[in-house]
Amino acid sequence: MRQVTVGGMRVDLVSEIASLAFDKSWLFANVTDAVIAENRSWLDHRYIEPATGRFILSHHSYLVRAPRWTAIVDTCCGNHKKRPRVPVWNDLNQPYLENMRALGVAPEEVDFVMCTHLHVDHVGWNTRLLDGRWVPTFPNARYLMGREEYRHFEAAHNAAPKSPVNHGSFEDSVLPVVAAGLAEFVETDHRLFEDRDAALRFAPAPGHTAGNMQIHLNGGHDHAVMSGDVIHHPIQCAAPWLSNAADVDPAAAVATRMALLEELADTPSYLLTGHFPAPTAGRVIRHGDTYRFRFED
Repeated sequence: MRQVTVGGMRVDLVSEIASLAFDKSWLFANVTDAVIAENRSWLDHRYIEPATGRFILSHHSYLVRAPRWTAIVDTCCGNHKKRPRVPVWNDLNQPYLENMRALGVAPEEVDFVMCTHLHVDHVGWNTRLLDGRWVPTFPNARYLMGREEYRHFEAAHNAAPKSPVNHGSFEDSVLPVVAAGLAEFVETDHRLFEDRDAALRFAPAPGHTAGNMQIHLNGGHDHAVMSGDVIHHPIQCAAPWLSNAADVDPAAAVATRMALLEELADTPSYLLTGHFPAPTAGRVIRHGDTYRFRFED
């Protein structure tokens, strides 16, 4: 993804896993081969594997730089973390921090870590392994997490389930941040900055998790939405009813997705999702009664 400018803010993609194929029914339990076939004319091999129909996702963060602050949004899977139930996420060794440094930012220079939600593939780099302990990767940052989201997963963790919450990520990627005193719990409509050229706010995005959020950037006449997992794959623009298996409330997730697509359709606003493969950034356009995604590069 080439750099996106929103008012006085610069947005870059920090890649962890550029391309990863997931079984079509694992990602969307209600997908059909007919829907995939209908959309192959605009979704090529970069987004759907030709031979298998598997959906290709990217795992990445967004680095947002304004004159007065630097933020990272959603921190992928993380290295050296045991995720045996999903082997493609298990015990990774990716050059994520090197990719960030190549953009000119060191972990110590990040002021804010923003979590749209607390799923395993969005919080991993919140912490790193140091001398056998999980410590915050961004030691000078405030980690903004949804209050409702955190309480939901905290209650699940405290119930001592047989399987660790979020594949173990709540314990190794969230709780160490809280223990370090770096977590700040926010409401789903939290406004962080309201500068004319660099305004940032969270907005409710119910459905995927109990307290799911999206992030809006506004600067001058520019606007972008970092939607997290409101949308996983561009095929959901054409078929918004495709439900991710992890959605806690599928009906609410569909309604949130439809509302976002309608809000952005045929406008100059950027849509920056959590998992669209390169070139990643783009805009929503109308296509009959549904939508398409127009990649910018």
